[in-house]
Order: sequence, then C-alpha cells, then structure tokens
Amino acid sequence: MEPVIIGKIFSFIFTPWVAMAIIVLVVLKSSITLVPQNRAYVVERFGKFNTSLTAGLNFIVPFIDRIAYDKTLKEQAVDVPSQGAITRDNISLTVDGVLYLKVIDAYKASYGVEDYTFAVTQLAQTTMRSEIGKIELDRTFEERDTLNLAIVNSINEAALPWGVQVLRYEIKDINPPRSVLEAMERQMKAEREKRAVILESEGERQSAINVAEGQKQSKVLAAEADKAEQILGAEGEARAIELVAEAKANALRTIGEAAATVAGQKAVQLDLATKAIDAKYQIAKQSTIVLMDGKSSEASSTVAEAVAIVSAMNKSDAFSSHSISGKSE
Repeated sequence: MEPVIIGKIFSFIFTPWVAMAIIVLVVLKSSITLVPQNRAYVVERFGKFNTSLTAGLNFIVPFIDRIAYDKTLKEQAVDVPSQGAITRDNISLTVDGVLYLKVIDAYKASYGVEDYTFAVTQLAQTTMRSEIGKIELDRTFEERDTLNLAIVNSINEAALPWGVQVLRYEIKDINPPRSVLEAMERQMKAEREKRAVILESEGERQSAINVAEGQKQSKVLAAEADKAEQILGAEGEARAIELVAEAKANALRTIGEAAATVAGQKAVQLDLATKAIDAKYQIAKQSTIVLMDGKSSEASSTVAEAVAIVSAMNKSDAFSSHSISGKSE
C-alpha cells in the first residue's frame, strides 16, 4: 500500500497543472516589491534605468527588471573631518564640522555621482576653506552662522546635479595655533582690565559728581538760610526802630501836652536848672583843670544861676502863662 500511495503523490506533484501553479507563484512573488517608508528603489530593465519605486506596494517584471539601487530619503548627518584653513590675515586654523543632507532625487543620486556622501563631504571641506579665507581670525568666531549659511548655499549649487540637498552645516570646532590662543588670551585679559579700569573711573567720576552736587545743594541751602535769617533780622530791626520811634513820638507828645500847662512849665524850668547844675558837676568831675571865676565855683552861685535862668524863663513871653493859655486854646 505504501509504495502505491507514494507513487500517487509523486505523480500528482509532477503533473503539469501543479508545476504551472508553482511557476505562477514564483513569478508573482518576484514581481511584487514592497518599498519601506522614506526609501526609494531604482529599477533597471536590461541594464538601463526604467523607473524609481516609492514607498508602498510596487510591481516589476520578473527576470527582466531588477532593483539596481536602494536609496534612503531620510536626513543624514555626515561628519566632516578636520582640515586646515588659512584666514584672510594669514592665520592657520583647524576646522571640523557636521553636514546634514538629504536625497531628493534617487535617480540623480544613483547615476549623477559615484558616492554622493563622499562628494558632498569633499565639497564642504573645499567650500569651508574658501569661505574662511575671506574673513579675519576674529570674525571666524563671531560669524559662525554666516559661515554656515555661505557653505550651505555653495554646496547646494554644486550638488544640484547629484540629487542631494544640504539642509544645514554646523562648524563644531575652530582651533587656532597655540601661540595665537595665548595672544588672544592676553588680549582678552587686557580688554577685561581695560573695562575694569573704565568702570572704576566712571564710578569715581560719578561719586565725585554726587559729592559736588551734594556740596552745591548744601551751600545753596545754607545761603538761602542766611538770606532768610538776614531778611528776618532786618525786618526785626526795622520793626524795633519803628517801635522805638513810635515810643519816642508818644513820649514827646506826652511831654509837649504836659509842657502846655502852667505846672508843666514850672516842671520844665526845674528840670533845666537841675540839668545845668548837673552839667557843671560832670565837667568838674571829668576834667582835671576847670577855669572858672570865684563866684561861679561856689555852690550858692550855681544855684543862683539856675534860679536866674528859671526867673528869666518865667519873664519871657514864650513861657508866660498868657502865651501858654493862648496856645492851649
């Protein structure tokens, strides 16, 4: 039984229909091509470019078409090796960077250049040397963004036939010679010291200005205070003089009113006689030598003179009671 069953199986397998079905399956499998996302397949037919397959389900002709190139469409980061460059002021530098590129045309990337990564890297190095040679050493540190943009624009112009686009270029390190670094450090130190001295002098100047302003304000305030004090003193003295004058005027007015009476005239006469006697006394007291006649030196004579003066005043029309009463009327 077993040999008979095995023979039937072999006879069934090797029938023309089964063989045809197997061939059809193999052909179908060879014609179906699944392309991953962000990749592109370049298909050749009889050794000549036929088409580019994008992501998804694709079909090719088995045994006639073949996938010649498999290109990634993702952004790629390529390290640019360190290289020497000379600045405009003849300073030698060592520069390295990172290049970010992307394939935008699989056909050009396959047939336009043998190795687009190597080609773009070499182009980035030559472009970097050319751009650094246009500027001085100090500007290479300050204008990295400008350098990066210039390198990207130059590479994209040259890499257009290669189906590659450079998205950006970043300079990682710029290393000048040791002697230049030491000179730059000394320059930076001198610049910092210069700024410190300037700031210190500015602080001292501002402090002096503030002190001078304070002294000025103090003197102005003191002068204003002295002025106000003098004004107040002058006003006080003027007021005092006015009050004294008013007091004297009142006193004279009172004396005049009293002198207008008979009793007042007698009081005036008595006062004048007293003052005459006192004047002679003061003269005798202050002087060491007084020349007087014999009669005048006697006290009785002095009193008699005073009485005579009073008598004369009584006889005078100016001091008579009639004239006084007439004035009072």
